[in-house]
Amino acid sequence: MSGHTVTIPDDRAFASFKAECLCEEGWSVNHNKGGITVLTQCLEEGKSIHKMKCRMVCKDVSAEIMYDVLHDIEYRRKWDTNVIETFDIGKLTVNADVGYYSWKCPSPLRNRDVITLRSWLPMGKDYIIMNYSVKHPKYPPKKDKVRAVSIQTGYLIQSQGPTNHCTLTYMAQVDPRGSLPKWVVNKSSHFLAPRAMKKINKACLKYSEWKQRHNPGFKPWLYPEQTTLPNIPLSDLSLQRAESLENIDESSLAETKEREDSD
Repeated sequence: MSGHTVTIPDDRAFASFKAECLCEEGWSVNHNKGGITVLTQCLEEGKSIHKMKCRMVCKDVSAEIMYDVLHDIEYRRKWDTNVIETFDIGKLTVNADVGYYSWKCPSPLRNRDVITLRSWLPMGKDYIIMNYSVKHPKYPPKKDKVRAVSIQTGYLIQSQGPTNHCTLTYMAQVDPRGSLPKWVVNKSSHFLAPRAMKKINKACLKYSEWKQRHNPGFKPWLYPEQTTLPNIPLSDLSLQRAESLENIDESSLAETKEREDSD
């Protein structure tokens, strides 16, 4: 992403994302337990933008399986309990597409959604999937959701040598479009992010068996000739600027007790 136009990330953008995923300087550890570390960068006072990094060592999960799980939209609908709706809109290149994702927020906050340009790249034995927000004329903001902005979000998957292990780093720089209460930020780093990482790990362990029964040879992220998505011209897209979206004040909302999904 550069300046004011929508661009497809190049090799330098992927290398920069990887470097930031691996960087420790300027990050504070908020949670470190059970093989999962959550780091955050200092939030600018009065700004709703937050930056979080979550790292997990995944035993008995190969980098290849992790990459498949994070790509497979049909499987995500099965394991991702936060998802409300997700679908691909169209493809830009063999390793870039545009998609929609909406998710449940902790009650009583309003649910959020995003339209993102997603791109991916294998780098040796490692893999990167990353995205940023764009606007598409056919998918304007919905009345019942708050359109959030992904400034840059993604995953770095690192293969751990000859063992069947990998390390997953999830990094998110998001503007949720709203003044969030402090309990949301605290809950995200201490509970929601680690729980989400555990669910990804659990989903990976069950993926091979599930995939055998659900179109096992269909992996368009590996074999782009398999895709059935329509082509989208880059000119159809524009950058999603936060300033043009609704900004709501939810800072005074108190947390409500809700039944947590079982791990």
